[in-house]
Amino acid sequence: MTFCLESTIIKPEKNNDIKNVVVLFHGYGGDGKDISMLTLNWKRHMPNTIFICPNGHEICPINPSGYQWFDLTKDDPKYILNESLKAEKKINKFLDEVKEEYKIENEKICLSGFSQGCMMSINVGLTAENSFGSIVGFSGKIINAEDLKVRKKNNTNVLLIHGDQDDIVSPTHLLEAKDFLLREKVNVETHLIKNCAHHIPIEASSIALNYILKNF
Repeated sequence: MTFCLESTIIKPEKNNDIKNVVVLFHGYGGDGKDISMLTLNWKRHMPNTIFICPNGHEICPINPSGYQWFDLTKDDPKYILNESLKAEKKINKFLDEVKEEYKIENEKICLSGFSQGCMMSINVGLTAENSFGSIVGFSGKIINAEDLKVRKKNNTNVLLIHGDQDDIVSPTHLLEAKDFLLREKVNVETHLIKNCAHHIPIEASSIALNYILKNF
């Protein structure tokens, strides 16, 4: 099947049965192939998991060879929220296709993402009718807490990881997200990685892997 979002797909080796899905959302200006690098280590520990890494639905104007989930050329919170809601619709359609193709329900799906992809994972994950297996976010934030508070429908377990030297998305957003999620009765685990800028180090990848396995 061809999904509505072009995707890099890493299937289980040896034709193992597919029991779980990890969806990886890239950051601003990236693509599915970029974020799929996380699976090089993860797939050895998840032999019955398929990894699906979609490209954003829009070309990124800052990096035309990459994609975006929503436009960041205007520093206007209302505009950014509206653009992110458009992305949610695309992603929800995509997830419906994935669930139909692999006969998998939300509880067997992990939504994970980096930076802008983390932001989308949180919004899509917590506004779904049914909880996902987990949400794992790297170097992101909550796009709009007031909006999410109104639309939140489930309490999917959340892991958030951030570098303490991140100068693209400030690590203060990690604390703000943790505070919001705790107040909203969401089980959230956070890790601040020392001497880490805006990227995913091996330490963060390992923490995420263990969390995903624990929640499947």
